[in-house]
Amino acid sequence: MTDAPAKPYKGRGMEGLVASWYARATARDADEFARTAHRIAAHLNPGSHVLEIAPGPGYLAIELAKVTGGRITGLDVSRSFVRIASENARKAGVRVDFEQGDAADLPFPDGQFDFIVCRAAFKNFTRPLVALNEMHRVLRDGGAALVIDLRKDFSRRALNEYVRGRGRFDAAIMKLIFNTMLKRRAYTKESIAGLVAQSQFGQGDIRLDPIGFELWLRK
Repeated sequence: MTDAPAKPYKGRGMEGLVASWYARATARDADEFARTAHRIAAHLNPGSHVLEIAPGPGYLAIELAKVTGGRITGLDVSRSFVRIASENARKAGVRVDFEQGDAADLPFPDGQFDFIVCRAAFKNFTRPLVALNEMHRVLRDGGAALVIDLRKDFSRRALNEYVRGRGRFDAAIMKLIFNTMLKRRAYTKESIAGLVAQSQFGQGDIRLDPIGFELWLRK
C-alpha cells in the first residue's frame, strides 16, 4: 500500500488541546468502554492479540487489557493521543503497546492479529477501502474485526440522549460537531455495506442502534 496517504483522516488530526479536551470528554464513557470490552472478550481465546485502530485516549484498549489479559496494540495517527493513551495505561497498571501510524498503511506483518476493533474513527478515514483491506491483511485466517461508528441518519432525539449528563458546555460542543462535520462523514447502512462488498472481506454483519452501527467482519 505504498500509495496510502500520510494522513488518513479528513480535516485536522486531534493534537494538543483538542486531543486533551476529547480525552476528558470521553472519559465519562467508562461504562460503555467496559461493556464493549466484555462483549469483544467473548469472541477471543486466551492470549489473543488484539489491535485497536484509532484508540484515541486508549480507554477501550485499556479495558480490553484488563478483561482479556491478552496482548493489546493500539495504533493512532495522533502523536498526542499516543502519549495520552500510554500515560493512561501506565496509570491503570496495564500493558498496552500504543504506536503512531496510518490506518491505510498498517505497520504490521500479514496475519498478526486475532481481532481488530475501530471505534468512532472509521468515518474519518480518507481511504476507507484501503483501510478495510489493510485490516483484512493483518488479520489471521479466521480472525474478526469490529467497526463501531456513527450512523448518518441518527435522529435529534438519539443525539440528545447520547449527550445527556455531559454538562452544558460539552453537550453543546458535541451536538455541534455531530450535526456538522461528523454527520457529513458518516455512513448509512447501505453505503457501508457497499464499501465492504468492494473490500477483501466481501461481506459483513451490520447492526444498527439509535446513534450508530456495528460492522462485524470475518476473514
